[in-house]
Amino acid sequence: MNILSGLSDFFGLDLGSTALRAVQLRGSGPIKVLEAYHESPVGGNITLSDSKTDQQRLKQIIKDFLHQSGISSRSVVVNLPSQRVFTTVIDYDRLPPEELAQSMRYQAESFIPTPIDKSKVDWAIIGDSPKDPSKVEVLLSSVPIEFVESRLDLLESIGLNVIAFEPDSLALARAVVAYDATVPQMVLDIGDRATDLVIAMNGAPHLTRAIPTGAEAIVHSAAQNLAVETNQAEQFVYKFGLGKDKLEGKVYDAIIGTVDALSKEIEQSIKFFQERYANTKLDRIIVTGRASSLPEFPLYIANRFGLNVEIGNSWRNVSVPVDRQDELLAQSNHFAVAAGLAERAE
Repeated sequence: MNILSGLSDFFGLDLGSTALRAVQLRGSGPIKVLEAYHESPVGGNITLSDSKTDQQRLKQIIKDFLHQSGISSRSVVVNLPSQRVFTTVIDYDRLPPEELAQSMRYQAESFIPTPIDKSKVDWAIIGDSPKDPSKVEVLLSSVPIEFVESRLDLLESIGLNVIAFEPDSLALARAVVAYDATVPQMVLDIGDRATDLVIAMNGAPHLTRAIPTGAEAIVHSAAQNLAVETNQAEQFVYKFGLGKDKLEGKVYDAIIGTVDALSKEIEQSIKFFQERYANTKLDRIIVTGRASSLPEFPLYIANRFGLNVEIGNSWRNVSVPVDRQDELLAQSNHFAVAAGLAERAE
């Protein structure tokens, strides 16, 4: 959430709940060249833990990860997980830049859920208000200062230069939406423990949500309703998915309740967006994350909402070697946040 100041030699680091991922790019302009990328699993929700013991363990894990990664830069843009960030879009008075900045410093507390003196707050104008021509739309984000400072101290202690923190949602949209897209597109990133939903338009998020339902909840439903162990349930889910004709529809029946609950949350978001932006139409849904590989899930979403659905490609705005395209596409659904962080403009 800091502003980059002309520094182009940096990498994106995604400290995810189940894995660490890093991407380094080179070059300038909207399409940069892939320099290096790396992924390593991490267990126990350690990246979100506040305990000093876990922080020390995470410190060593990151050091080992970077040693193996092939990343050459020591400057980094780091993700802020959706569980710790509050992001919203507000309508605000159309004021000269200096007056707006001063006013926002005093008024931000009325929009964020945490005390202003304990929060790091950032904001950006993203366009004219669709409701009131005398106002502008402002994207407002806040995160607890204690969390940011703890993460900053940890990363600096291993020799990294943190030049920016950025919410997952902003990085996601930057990575999987075409850089020159002008029509509204939803990004649906279904992770292990939560789903990030972003609707981006003209290069900026206009709606962001963190839904506390992810792939683990779908697998849990399968385990519970099929009366099998979690490992077996996971195999069933990722082999048969939402195929009604697979295994006599038993897996479909076991998970459809959880998938439907998630779909209702998506539906509410679409309704909210279309009510606010009455003169625009959502163009498509881009699905990424673990559930993007769930058989027939994209088709289910397309049929449910009557929209085009595509599988997200984390390398959409990245130039990659021809001989590595298959390898990279196979891992694409994991790297959207890290790639988006690395694509951040200088």
